[in-house]
Amino acid sequence: MKQINLQDKLRKKFVKQGVKMVAPNTVFFSNDTIIGKNVLIEPYVVIGKKVKIHNNVVIYSFSHLENTKIENNVTVGPYARLRPGTILKSGSKVGNFVEIKKSTIDKNSKINHLSYVGDSQIGKRVNIGAGTITCNYDGIKKNKTIIKDGSFIGSNSSLVAPVKINEKSIIGAGSVITKDVSKKSLAITRTSQIEIKNYKRKK
Repeated sequence: MKQINLQDKLRKKFVKQGVKMVAPNTVFFSNDTIIGKNVLIEPYVVIGKKVKIHNNVVIYSFSHLENTKIENNVTVGPYARLRPGTILKSGSKVGNFVEIKKSTIDKNSKINHLSYVGDSQIGKRVNIGAGTITCNYDGIKKNKTIIKDGSFIGSNSSLVAPVKINEKSIIGAGSVITKDVSKKSLAITRTSQIEIKNYKRKK
């Protein structure tokens, strides 16, 4: 009952501050949540401890945030999970089914869908394609991925840390990257496609 009363109190506090909530009863806050101006929170959002949200931010439905700092003009979700140590810089975008942990996403970078970014430093104006994974854990320790400004990571790529993608580089879709990539380079790892004409399955 105390928890319900606390949530009602927090919801009223944020509504009074000008936070827009589509369905306030479905949004959950922590005592230490800090929210700026012109923020919209859609239904079924959970905000855990140590979350600071700046101005002009949209948090879409079914997102979960904890120990995260979100700067101005950022969009999150729907269905995003921001784990401890996440920093989203101004103008960045985290889309649906994206999980981020202990990583900084710099200004105007985008991770639009279906990706995991952990223990990473993402530069400015980076685009990370759908299905990208930073392979940060080798079974013993966590390793860091660094992606420099202006790089483009193609869909369904695996970046095996520790690894650095230097400025304005491109990773071809479907690649497994295990070595550092030079500035303004294209890195791609694919086997050749094999096609057998008029193939008949064995009966």
